[in-house]
Amino acid sequence: MIEVFAVESPKERSALCERVLRALPDWFAIEESLMWYVRDVADRLLFVARFQGQEAGFAAITEHTDWAAELCVMGVLPHAHRRGVGRALVARCEQACRQMGKEFLTVKTLADTHPDEGYAGTRRFYQAMGFRPLEVFPTLWNEANPCLLMVKKL
Repeated sequence: MIEVFAVESPKERSALCERVLRALPDWFAIEESLMWYVRDVADRLLFVARFQGQEAGFAAITEHTDWAAELCVMGVLPHAHRRGVGRALVARCEQACRQMGKEFLTVKTLADTHPDEGYAGTRRFYQAMGFRPLEVFPTLWNEANPCLLMVKKL
């Protein structure tokens, strides 16, 4: 059973984000970026997932325009990978965005011009969830980490 619910406290949002991202060094190894997410989620709508009674992951949303929001960061703990936790988190984010009147949900991830296998799986996951590649920004983050913007019509 997967439960997904909003985290109200900014302090709890940041603490949860840090716990989960530190458990995912293959995706969040850059300390400066990790700490940016920890600070950023304090002011975001953030959902936590519990799987079999344990904390399993989180997802946070940033509202950009009246029409679009971004799934700005998501992490699922290793023990919960491939158990439906990520799908449940994305579904809850989509539901929240629809309730806010959004038409699109976006996500940024590492582009396929980078050979990282973990991120290849991340892109496959988002495609399976209905996100489509929209544009690659070769230097948005930096030249070593080309950014792929993906979008889903809600």
